[in-house]
Amino acid sequence: MKITGVELSVLKSPGLYDQPQDSSEPLGPTYMGVVKVTTDAGIRGYSDMETCATVAKACVDAPKWSQDEGMECFDGLRSLLLGQNPLEVERLWYRMYRGSIYYGRRGVAIQAISAIDIALWDICGKFYGQPVHILLGGKWRDRVRAYASTLFRSTPAAMREAVKAYVDQGFTAVKFGWGGFGADRRRDVSLVEAARRELGDGRDLLVDTGWFVERTPKEAIQVVKSLEPYAPFLVEELLHPEDYDGYRRVAEAVDTRIACGEQEATEWGFQQLIERGGVDVLQPDLTRCGGFTVARKIVHMAERANRLVIPHSWSSDLLTAASLHLTAFERRAEFVEFSTSQGPLSRMLVKEPLRMVDGHLKVPEGPGLGVEVNDAVIEQYRIA
Repeated sequence: MKITGVELSVLKSPGLYDQPQDSSEPLGPTYMGVVKVTTDAGIRGYSDMETCATVAKACVDAPKWSQDEGMECFDGLRSLLLGQNPLEVERLWYRMYRGSIYYGRRGVAIQAISAIDIALWDICGKFYGQPVHILLGGKWRDRVRAYASTLFRSTPAAMREAVKAYVDQGFTAVKFGWGGFGADRRRDVSLVEAARRELGDGRDLLVDTGWFVERTPKEAIQVVKSLEPYAPFLVEELLHPEDYDGYRRVAEAVDTRIACGEQEATEWGFQQLIERGGVDVLQPDLTRCGGFTVARKIVHMAERANRLVIPHSWSSDLLTAASLHLTAFERRAEFVEFSTSQGPLSRMLVKEPLRMVDGHLKVPEGPGLGVEVNDAVIEQYRIA
């Protein structure tokens, strides 16, 4: 079997992403990339990617730079993959990484590699007739508890309304993040307090403080301690993603779990988060960290270091399905992130959107990712 095509479609939602002013849901991503890898056996693999999709498309479409196999360092990702065996995921990951190394290593290049890698694992599963979690090494669970992932609302009353809606939908955990959090510390506390009061003691509350708010480690410690009376399961993204030493200071100073990693990439980056950053919870995004090939290594690293892994999966049901496979592969798994954002790019990329039952999402059992991509939706919202 050989790879015959690697295509990245740029999709645009009809509405612009915006912060809700009341308890209503945000629309979700404005732009999204969707990768499709095709083979001469008629098997196709897919992945979405939450990045600057137009830039990622340039990484995929760029031409081959040299005929010398030893000079692959400026090449477009498609040119590195055409004619290759898609089942050789580990070799192809390194081929893409080395072949893009002069313009890549991190950022949009590794994100494009990540999405292609997920699509290759999807092909592997379809070829062997097995779900991805079996190819990763095994399934420890059939379902995973989902937390509603949403933005902070602007008032305590709107927070309570939003929480009530999530509880009514069956969620037993909710994460609020970004929005207006960080503009006023007293208001921040009042928003978290309102969420906890509405959730009660029997459900979990997660907090994403948003690292775009500039904080010193001492200020981050103060933020966490101000929220600890409301028992957050974790607090994430307190500092700049590369402030590893700052994260260690925070993690060692508070009792609450400190989480980070959705902006991190490669096994080397996550080794830094564990050994230097000392965070309690790693949050690899499969479309940013390096795909399944890297995420499997991250899970092994986390198990050796006794850390939790809770994947970041905000973009669409396609990424959530991929994250369910990774979570099924983990020996210990607490949650899967479920974006509550509305809009066609969040909810319509797969023909049968994921459904929550009793606060849990079922791990897909079909071959590959176990979900069927809606090609009509891709064509409808495709702009490039």
